[in-house]
Amino acid sequence: MTVSVRIMENRHQGFEHISVTVNENDLESGALKILQIIRPQWQVASIRFKLLTDGITNKLIGCLPDDAPETETVLVRVYGNKTDLLIDRKAETRNILLLSKHGLAPNLYATFENGLAYRFQPGCTLTKVSVRRPEIYSLVAKKMARLHKVKVDAVDKPSPFIWKKSRDFLNLVPEEFSAPKTRKRYKDLALPSQTDLNEEIIELQKILEKTKTPVVFCHNDLLLGNVVFTEEENDVTFIDYEYAAFNYQPYDIANHFAEFVGIDVNQLDYSKDFPSKDFQKDWIRVYLQEFNGSAPDENQVEDLCTNVIKFVLVSHLFWGIWALIQAEHSNIEFDYLLFAKVRLDEYFAKKREYLSANPSKTT
Repeated sequence: MTVSVRIMENRHQGFEHISVTVNENDLESGALKILQIIRPQWQVASIRFKLLTDGITNKLIGCLPDDAPETETVLVRVYGNKTDLLIDRKAETRNILLLSKHGLAPNLYATFENGLAYRFQPGCTLTKVSVRRPEIYSLVAKKMARLHKVKVDAVDKPSPFIWKKSRDFLNLVPEEFSAPKTRKRYKDLALPSQTDLNEEIIELQKILEKTKTPVVFCHNDLLLGNVVFTEEENDVTFIDYEYAAFNYQPYDIANHFAEFVGIDVNQLDYSKDFPSKDFQKDWIRVYLQEFNGSAPDENQVEDLCTNVIKFVLVSHLFWGIWALIQAEHSNIEFDYLLFAKVRLDEYFAKKREYLSANPSKTT
């Protein structure tokens, strides 16, 4: 099998851009075109493919010859339909290259027109059970602290991305969904209007901008499937840096806590699976030890925990709006409107309680 493609080499950055578009419904054929460029020594007949996830944003396939060790697996990720409306792909590439230098992201092999290929990290993604294991959550807390200490050249006073990104997302929510079935379901679920959601963004921004918290480089999407635990190395790896950007420190922690419930839209139960206050404090204590380089006092732990719970609201609002956009554009079989309903219902149910949380009285 031969393929003629135009390659723009970026050898000084260690990866290539390949002018190929992969059909998300024919991943294997598209992946072969990529592999012919980045792994020309592989015999086509010996390559085996495995669909690693049928996720709710992108599709991911693992590629490996029969006689090669698992560690040689190349992952090919194909972006979901219209996700370029949501994600700055050039920024994503820059983020991966930056963070791989710090040992915080897998090596990038190539980008192509609607995706990228990168190094496979052996291990298992987290589950609702494993994310609570002390030996694992301490690794996640320390790794996030390391990420938050990454410095970006020529950025001295970073601004949080969350408010502009939330408004950009809201502007992408259709005034009316194109599919009659989606329009009816939106109405039946009594989801809030764009005007209502915009008012919530304005209110949250007004309140949370007063929060005294650092702006750091964040992952911003640390759901369970984006954390790989490698038992042999006793380490975790963060993957999928699509939304990585500067943001409020407690947001990244809050978003991770909100993801403890998983993404099975029929089993999302915040009353059961959201981490307890004691768990949050234990997690944050480990995080602050790594972030500050010294053991935190209890006031520091309590203050960050208080700010984290406020930013959980931002996470619910942000991903609820995201799901409304996906309901219009995505070709992936997933009940995005129900997901939006659950996240936004949780937002409104907890808004007053979470915003009333007070920091410690002493310093």
